[in-house]
Amino acid sequence: MPRVSRAEADSHRAQITEASSRLFRERGVKGVSVADLMGAAGLTHGGFYGHFESKDALAGWAVKHAFEQSAERWRQRIAAAPDPDAQRGVLVDRFLAPQSLKNVGLGCPSVSLATDVSREPPTAPIRAAYLDGLESLVDILASVEPGADAAARRNAALADFATMAGALMLARATEDAPLAAEILAAARERLAPESVTRAPVTRAPTRKQTRKA
Repeated sequence: MPRVSRAEADSHRAQITEASSRLFRERGVKGVSVADLMGAAGLTHGGFYGHFESKDALAGWAVKHAFEQSAERWRQRIAAAPDPDAQRGVLVDRFLAPQSLKNVGLGCPSVSLATDVSREPPTAPIRAAYLDGLESLVDILASVEPGADAAARRNAALADFATMAGALMLARATEDAPLAAEILAAARERLAPESVTRAPVTRAPTRKQTRKA
């Protein structure tokens, strides 16, 4: 059997990382097997352990990669905005856009993997990767928060990020109901009322209205 070159090995590792990063976000860490991951990467199951010592090790690496992708998108959006207010607004607006409901596999891992990570032991590689990744996004958001005091900007970023992540999580859980659009719109309005992008909101019927129907 011909020996795989270093360049080819690196390419295969990148394929595995990319496919795993997407599938973990879509199905959860426990929802995919090594065979699933290798199949999605277009590689054979038997080659997995030549790249990663375990699925846990891959999970940590894949989550690190997912957060790096999110951070890079955030930086690009900031670079394209004219001032800090617009920069903060575009981050909030894109995070809470209706498209984020469907875009789970390529969306922010802070939301799609939060439950999975919380169920892993403290020593699991995915825990450290998630913590480092979340810190990186909070730092980016803090850089565009108003005010001169760094501690106050960090506190604002933590509160804003918690609102953003919580809103998206709840909206995904209620995706088939009008409530999902209401949650996203309400969070955008609370965090960035001057944001230029606005999606139409369909109001969810109240319990009283539902009973009348």
